[in-house]
Formats: sequence, structure tokens, C-alpha cells
Amino acid sequence: MEAERYIRLFAAACAASLSPVWCPATLAGEALAFSAAEIERILAHGPWPPPASRDPSNRASGKPGAVRFGATLFSSPRLSGHGGLLCASCHETWRAFSDGRERALGIEPLERNTPGLLNVGLHAWFGWDGANDNLWAQSIRPLLDPREMGSSAGRIAALVRGDGELSALYEGAFGASPPADDEAVLVDVGKALAAYQETLVSGRTPFDEFRDALAGRDEETAGRYPLQAQRGLRIFLARGCAGCHAGPGFTDGRFHRVGGAPDPGREGGVRKLRASRYNLLGPYNDAPSRAGAARTAAAVAAAGEAGAFRTPGLRHAALTAPYLHDGSLGTLCEVVRRHPERGLEPAASALAQAERRDLVAFLLTLVPARERSPDEERPASCP
Repeated sequence: MEAERYIRLFAAACAASLSPVWCPATLAGEALAFSAAEIERILAHGPWPPPASRDPSNRASGKPGAVRFGATLFSSPRLSGHGGLLCASCHETWRAFSDGRERALGIEPLERNTPGLLNVGLHAWFGWDGANDNLWAQSIRPLLDPREMGSSAGRIAALVRGDGELSALYEGAFGASPPADDEAVLVDVGKALAAYQETLVSGRTPFDEFRDALAGRDEETAGRYPLQAQRGLRIFLARGCAGCHAGPGFTDGRFHRVGGAPDPGREGGVRKLRASRYNLLGPYNDAPSRAGAARTAAAVAAAGEAGAFRTPGLRHAALTAPYLHDGSLGTLCEVVRRHPERGLEPAASALAQAERRDLVAFLLTLVPARERSPDEERPASCP
């Protein structure tokens, strides 16, 4: 009875508020009053999942046959130069298609952390430095890099032509047998890999249920969202985090300077983009309208900012540690604690301990409930 009385008093307080608020109730009466402006910003992080779309630069995009071909290639070690590495070596399904290492490891160690692949089809730029302007070019890059998979157009084309299964899958994806041009086969392998990766979309999360309940004024559903996560969401909005981690994917897709070890970042990415045969200005863009070419032309004409890196999305972030382009931060707790000193917090000073724990509690709700690990970090453990 006391809880019911509290809920009635809370509802009355909300109704008497001088600012437009909506107060989701819970059985325990625990809820925050979000202002109309806060609700508008929360709603901008959805709905989820986004509607399916096709990449006009990739004639294989959205085709089931290409997705099957790409999935087979993704799990094949024969694409690599020595036959021992596969795409899935660095993009493990159970780690949200990341690898859990500080720095990527191919044939040799690399300088940067392996980004996860979930929701990669939503990006406009690919890689930490945006060195590629399309997903199929990004898929080709590690195949040819001597430090990663160390292969070549000739090796990959010979494999596709000479293997009965792969040749049949190629024909199912592209409607013809693999051509004699090695580079054309390589590009089509990249496009099939991209078609598969476009299907890697993360599931709905507790935050999505809360967001949709706000949109529909469903007080009962919204009231199930943990109070600590609600407080963390408010901090996320108030401290400027949503400025860079914007939209349904929780990323603005732009490049921002990050402190730490010297790295050319976007400056180097633009140089690579300019030199690539596989950018959208090149001969392999399948879109009749040259889709994306104007954006690429503007990018290659610019210098690019040294030390700037693409904002990662936050969906599934709890499963993709370590963090940042160099893998230098090991936990979400460390990320929210060290954000200011890495030059990554635009609006405010460092967070208090209780605020850090609330913010991590919110970030944990950006993972589908069924994928939550029993041994994942807990907000209460944040120093």
C-alpha cells in the first residue's frame, strides 16, 4: 500500500510539473522524469533495427546468393596467403565479431584494435581512419595486406575458379562464371563479403524497449527499464556523449581527435583513400549514378585531420573490449573514467564515481538481454 501511495504522489508531482515531462511509473515507484527535450533526444537513437537497404555501389548487395557466397568466404582459411587465416579469425561471432585483443593480429601484429562488424553496413566510412568509402573495398583490404592475410588477386581468383563449390557460389551470386580478369574476381569476392556483412545487424536491446515505450507513452513497459540505467542515460545526454554517439547506431560516423600514441588517423586514411583503385571514384562502382562519388571527391580533396578517428557505435560495446583505436582502455569503466584525459569528452569535467557506474549501467543495456554474459563487468565494480 505504501508503494501504491508513493506512485500516486509521484504521478501527481509529474502532473504538476511546470516543464513538459512524462514520468514512466514502476511497481516500486522508481522512475525519472524526462523532459520533452530529453525524450526527443532519446527517440533520435531509434527506432531499431533500421530498415534494410542496399548499397548501390555493390551489385551483389542484398542478394541471397551473394550473402551465401560471402558467408562461405568469411569462414574460409584458403583466402589467406598461407592458408591459415580467415576473416572469422579476427571477427569472432561470440565477441560481436571482434577479437578481444588490444591490437589486431594477422600474419604479423598490427597497430590498431579490431573493430567489431555488427551494424557495419550502416557506415559511410570504414576502418578507424576511414581509408575506404565502401564496405566491399574495406573487405578487400585485409586480404591483400601482407601483415594481415597476405594474399593476392591472382591467388584468390585461382581459388574461386578452381574450386567447384566456390565457383558455383560465385555463379549463384553474380549470374556468370568467374571471369578471366583476376582483379575483377577479387572485387567480386569483396562485394560478396560485403553482402554477407550487411546482414550482421545487432538485435533489440533493453534500451530499445524503453525508447519505444517512451515513443508510445507505454508507462508499464518503460517502468521496467532499470532506474540506474535511466540515470546513466540522463548523464549520457547531459554530458555531451550523444553529440558524437548519435542516431540509432550511437555514432555520428565522423572523425574526432583522440589523445594517446602518435597515429596519423584520418590524415593517413585520406591518403589511402586517394590512392585506392577501389574507391567510389574508381572503375568498380556499380551505381549508374556513381553513388557516393561526390562525398569521396570532397574527402580526397581535403587533408584529413591527424590523430582523428571514426566514432565507434555503442551497440554491443560491452562485448567488444578493449576500446579505442589502439585498444588502450580495457573496460567500459576505464573508458568513462578516462574520457576527459583522452580529449574525448566535449561538454564537461570528469564524472563522479556514482555517475560513472550509472553510465556503465546504461551502456550495458545496449546489448540484447540474451547476449549478456554472467561474468561481464558490473557497474558496481567501477572504481
